[in-house]
Amino acid sequence: MNISVIGTGYVGLVTGVCLADSGNTVYCVDNDENKIKMLNKGEIPIYEPGLEEIVDKNVKNGRLFFTSGLSSAVKKTDVVFIAVGTPPMDDGEADLSNIFEVANKIASSIDRYKVVVVKSTVPVGTCIQVENIIGKKSHDFDVVSNPEFLKEGTAIEDFQRPDRIIIGINKKGTHLKAKEVMDGIYEPFVRTGAPIYFMDTNSSELSKYAANSMLAVRITFMNELANLCSLTGANVDNIRIGIGSDKRIGKSFLFPGIGYGGSCFPKDVKALYKTAKGKGYDFKLLKAADEVNSSQKEVLLSFILKHFKSNIKNKTFAVWGLSFKPKTDDIREAPSLVIISKLLSYGAKIRAYDPAAMKNTKKVFPRIEYAKDMYDALKGADALVIATEWNDFRTPDFDKMKNSLSDKSIFDGRNIYIPKKMKEMGFHYFSIGR
Repeated sequence: MNISVIGTGYVGLVTGVCLADSGNTVYCVDNDENKIKMLNKGEIPIYEPGLEEIVDKNVKNGRLFFTSGLSSAVKKTDVVFIAVGTPPMDDGEADLSNIFEVANKIASSIDRYKVVVVKSTVPVGTCIQVENIIGKKSHDFDVVSNPEFLKEGTAIEDFQRPDRIIIGINKKGTHLKAKEVMDGIYEPFVRTGAPIYFMDTNSSELSKYAANSMLAVRITFMNELANLCSLTGANVDNIRIGIGSDKRIGKSFLFPGIGYGGSCFPKDVKALYKTAKGKGYDFKLLKAADEVNSSQKEVLLSFILKHFKSNIKNKTFAVWGLSFKPKTDDIREAPSLVIISKLLSYGAKIRAYDPAAMKNTKKVFPRIEYAKDMYDALKGADALVIATEWNDFRTPDFDKMKNSLSDKSIFDGRNIYIPKKMKEMGFHYFSIGR
């Protein structure tokens, strides 16, 4: 099948590459000429494990192309995926200007029947709006909602071995043809039994927001619970094990920390709350989750100020981890940015290290010091702050750490070490809810 994917961010690039890897001819389209030049040189603009190898393979096999020519790509293809960004506006509502701009360009380029697939995360009713835009210029098309459920760091695996695939199609004359097309696209990815759920576009769109918001609320609950543990002397690890063994609850997303970040959870929680508010409904739980998450990013700062008696001016803090989660270079809404900003506001100095995200962080904090490796970050530092749970940090040389840290203090925002052992080794160790 000939497919075009408009937008080469995390979702668009992974979608295009995985569809090419299953035998389709795919044209990845972006209006950023520099990004297209990079991709055509074999340079991948994002860090995602396994992506570079699959890009290289499919370009060499003549199945994957990168272009800025949207109209030409649409005319060459039978299915057009829209995977452009929908960033939050100041009030939290999703900015759909990119979606509608692309829809207008697609409408002007349709020369025969097309299936237009909205892969971007969009509020309820967006597909109907896209349908109306294209319908003004063409009647030979179907608009399909196909939300993504990719996790940064495991996006290739998530696409190729999905838990489920959700497809929204509104019933009109050709909807059976669109269903047949979508079945054909995803058939290689569901051979092990993963279900494809067909529904209306409104339900499909809301499913994406609901999934991310549910996970964000679970994380928020555990963070609140961890804060209560700190006040009562309970251990959140024991509670996590206790409640996670209940099959009704399960074990996923029960690890407390310093808040969620990234391109999805913060944006989608705000957008769903805004959607509800626009319909006259006050979604109190989502509002609370957003507020708690913002405050949770400052929990480590309160530990630091208490330990150093509010005097951290000119003290040097090593920061391990800058990305919002491991296995990505994405720093959007990362707790590390809040922590660094707050420490700098108190006159502290920062020496940071991350296996993948330092290049992006330098754009935000160009004047802080960046270390060549995790141990280099510790040299002469008063304390260590752990903001991301990269595997590199889980079993370090503790003797080397102790000899490097002048105050032997570790503020662990991801609970990756055992408090008792850290105390026995002579560290001042602070974690979340333990």
